[in-house]
Amino acid sequence: MRFLGTIEAKTDAKGRAFLPAAFRKMLQSAGEERMMLRKDVFQPCLVLYPESVWNEQMDELQAHLNKWNKAHRELFRRFVAEVEPITLDGNGRFLISKRFQQMAGIRQDIRFIGMDDTIEIWSNDSNDMPTITAEDFGRELEMVMGDENSGNQSLQASHSPK
Repeated sequence: MRFLGTIEAKTDAKGRAFLPAAFRKMLQSAGEERMMLRKDVFQPCLVLYPESVWNEQMDELQAHLNKWNKAHRELFRRFVAEVEPITLDGNGRFLISKRFQQMAGIRQDIRFIGMDDTIEIWSNDSNDMPTITAEDFGRELEMVMGDENSGNQSLQASHSPK
């Protein structure tokens, strides 16, 4: 699955949103029925993971953690405690809980952004969305794709939180 593009939408008074039809079709064709919703680790947005992608993420995280290490257990606990399973209703809607709406600053207008194997949900009111000018984007892409060793360092340095 490769979710791509940006789609603007609205939540209703109960906090329900329609998952964009293009994304729903991709999930259906992959046989995905459930998703996991979590606040992004780095940005003020929410992330929808198809269940299979979530399971891969969990396996990868657990492979890096020692279950007998207290700090690792606390990290894992925090990661899984802030997750909600999501199932679409018959109309393709899902509920964004009040807790998650507050975490992401969501009021009513939202933006779905396809991020390869996940979908980000941003408040359309958000000024926190990381953006890069077209000129900087071209320069960064050239550095990342042109030189494998220096590209990652440059991208990290120029996009640290302000």
